[in-house]
This record gives sequence, C-alpha cells and structure tokens, in this order.
Amino acid sequence: MAALPGAAPTELGTRKIGTLLRQYAVPGIIAQTAASLYNMVDSIYIGHIPGVGSAAISGLAVTFPLMNLSAAMGTLVGVGAMTLISVLLGQKNYEAAQKVLSNVLTLNIIISILFSVVTLAFLDPILRFFGASDNTLPFAHRYMFIILLGNAFTHLYFGFNGLIRSSGHPRVAMNLTLFTVISNAVLDPIFIFVLGMGIQGAALATILCQMMAMVYTFYFFSDKSRLLHFTRPVFQLDWRIARQSLAIGVGPFLMNVAASMVALFINQQLGKYGGDLAIGSYGIVNRLTMLFVMVCMGFNQGLQPIAGYNYGARQYRRVKEVFILTAKWEMLVTTLCFLMSELIPRQAVSLFTNDPVLVDMAAHGLRVMNSGFALVGFGMVTGNFFQCLGMVRKSIFLSLSRQLLFLLPLIYTLPLWLQETGVWISFPISDTLNVVISAILIVQLFRKFDRLKDGENPAILGSTIQS
Repeated sequence: MAALPGAAPTELGTRKIGTLLRQYAVPGIIAQTAASLYNMVDSIYIGHIPGVGSAAISGLAVTFPLMNLSAAMGTLVGVGAMTLISVLLGQKNYEAAQKVLSNVLTLNIIISILFSVVTLAFLDPILRFFGASDNTLPFAHRYMFIILLGNAFTHLYFGFNGLIRSSGHPRVAMNLTLFTVISNAVLDPIFIFVLGMGIQGAALATILCQMMAMVYTFYFFSDKSRLLHFTRPVFQLDWRIARQSLAIGVGPFLMNVAASMVALFINQQLGKYGGDLAIGSYGIVNRLTMLFVMVCMGFNQGLQPIAGYNYGARQYRRVKEVFILTAKWEMLVTTLCFLMSELIPRQAVSLFTNDPVLVDMAAHGLRVMNSGFALVGFGMVTGNFFQCLGMVRKSIFLSLSRQLLFLLPLIYTLPLWLQETGVWISFPISDTLNVVISAILIVQLFRKFDRLKDGENPAILGSTIQS
C-alpha cells in the first residue's frame, strides 16, 4: 500500500466531535445554502421577466423532474466516491483513495455525455411528459437545452467539489460554491434583462459559472503536493473501486430518480386540478423549502467525513455521537422552515412573483405541504448516516419509502377527494411515516454499536465498504 504526499486528516478520529462538526459542517452549510440561493436567484429573476414571469416560472418548474434525473446520474458517481474517500482515509488506504479520483473523472464524463445526448434527442416529448403545456413548453425547452449542453461541466464541478471537501478541505469547497453563487447573481440580470436573453440567459449564466468553478477543481487536483491529485494516466478505471463507489451511490441515485418521478406526478396532478399556475406554485414552494433542506444537507456534508472516517477506524462511540449532534441541529433547521411556512407564507412566496393568483396558490401550498416539516431533519440525517457507513440497503429503503411507498400513492389518491389540496397534504403524511421508520432503524443500529467495542470488526453491521 503506497503512501501519498501529505498526511491523512487524523483529526477526524481524535478531536472533539462538536468542534469537528462545526469545522466541517459550517462550510458545507454555507456552500449548500449558497447553492440553494443560486437556484432561488434564477427563479426570482425569471419570475419577474416582464410580461411572461408567471408562465416562465411555471416552465422552470416543469424542468424539475429532468433536473433531478441529471442530478441522480451525478450522485451515482459523486456520493459513492466521497464516502469511499472518507472511509479509505480512515483505513489509511491511500493508494485506493487516489484511484477514486480518476474513477470520478472518467465515469462522470461518460455518464453526463450519454445523458445529454439522449435527453436532447427527445427533449420536447420528455418535457411534455413532465407536465409542459403549450404555454410553458417554450420556456422549459429554452432553459433545459442550454443546461443539457453544459451537463458534463456541471457533473464534473459537483463531483470534484465534493471530493475536495471529503479530502479535508471543506473551506475550499465552500469558497467554490460561493464563487458560483455570486458570479451567477451578477451574470443573471445581465444575460436576462440587459442582453434580452430571458430564461435562456439564466441557463447560460448557470453553466458559465459552473464551468469556471470546474476549471479550478482541475487545477486543485493537479497539485502533486496534495494528498489526492491526478496521476498518469488521468483517465482510468479501477473496476473494483468503481463497483464499490457505484454501489454506495445507488442509494442517493435512486432517491433522486424517485424525486424525479414524484415531481413528475406532482406536476401532472397539479396541472390536472389547478393548471399551469398550480405547477408554478409548486416551483416556488419547492425553492423555498429547498433553502432549509440544503442547510440540512450542509450538516450532512459535515457528518459524512467524520462518520465515514471513524467508522473506517472502528471508533463506534464517535460515530454514534456525531449522528446525535447532527440530528439535533437538523431538526432545529426544519422546525424553522415549519414556522416560516405557517406564520409568513404570503411574504415568503411574494419574493418570486407579483401575480396575486399565483401568490395565493403558492402560500396555500407552502402552509399545507410543510405542516409536518419540523421532524424531517431527523429522517434526512438518518438516511445520509446509513449511506456514510456504506449500509446501502437501509439507505435505499429510507430514500424510496418516503418517495415511492408513501408519497406517490397519496399524491394519486388524496386529490380524488381534496382536489389540489390533496397533493399538498400528501407531503406531511409521508414525512411523518418516514420519520417513524427512520427512528426504528437507527435504534436497531445503535444497539449493534453498543455491543461492539472500539476496534472490533464491524462485519455484523452489513457495510458494503471493504478494506
């Protein structure tokens, strides 16, 4: 096993958990919040395009399922790689960790290009299937055409930015995300309004910002003094590592595919019972809710290297401790989202549109959809925790149970009696059921942890990660 230049981030196994979580989560929170603001800025500018704002924002909402599918392809590679990097560093298996880097580059290029080619060939039928009408299809097509042309840059940027964070440089990853957000906020109004490009300008600004950030990630990993850096040949695949990485990434991949399917069915049901404006209202509600979800994702990013490293080092008490602390913080965040949704829904949705009908529909949807959101943070951290430990089946089950087992049937049945409101009320019911299942699984895992002493073989836990 060859050693690489530099030292492994051994502080992950020694420093106080609370200190580590602040150190690793704060940059992740800033980065993820910035990423959410990135999408919100697009929506806010698009929603205020003179004369077409409501139709444009509804067209943007139609693209959500396709965007989720694209994200799913990226997470299939990226999330597994991040988890492997953390665990392999904990095991001090630096040679294998190095090979993960080349796998990410090669797999992301192959998958992203294939996805773009297929979707561009059938873009209009896909958007129609996802809920586009004659009024919203032109906006959805213009936006997604440019996004798909730059899909490879997006996948590579997000994939390598995650590896920068997992290799012990969370602030660098945070700064990259902040760069894309700030540059996008500057370019959006120039392309949309000054150059008169409309919704196409928002898409072009997005791709250009991610392309610039991707260039820096290549520069970062070209530095041979770093623990992880490109080695020759740069384009290579270690199929053993690729299989492990993809196996771990299957959980979040299926979660994103399920999210895409759910978004598709939400658009269809809202379009059926409320028309284009109902779809647009979901776009607004989704953007607002995602701001809080992304904060939780930032905590999950902080959890990931700490839990993965200590699990690899077989320090189970520390693994348990970081989960509990992260769960407390994430539930606080989702409680704040619940309070916003119930107390100031109209003020929140008014950021995106001045259309009084759209404001009324979105405010109603926000209030109902997030009425059970306070405990969602617990479900989010639990699914991510199992993924960090390589417990793929449990991670997949938690991901799919909320989306497919609970939410999807409710979206189809409740509107039969409650019309449009039935779609919105499906969310708090499925969220509550998912939290109950998450609690049962985490209690079972912690009981197994309690039977193990630090340093003992974790084979009984069912992880897919091997030394």
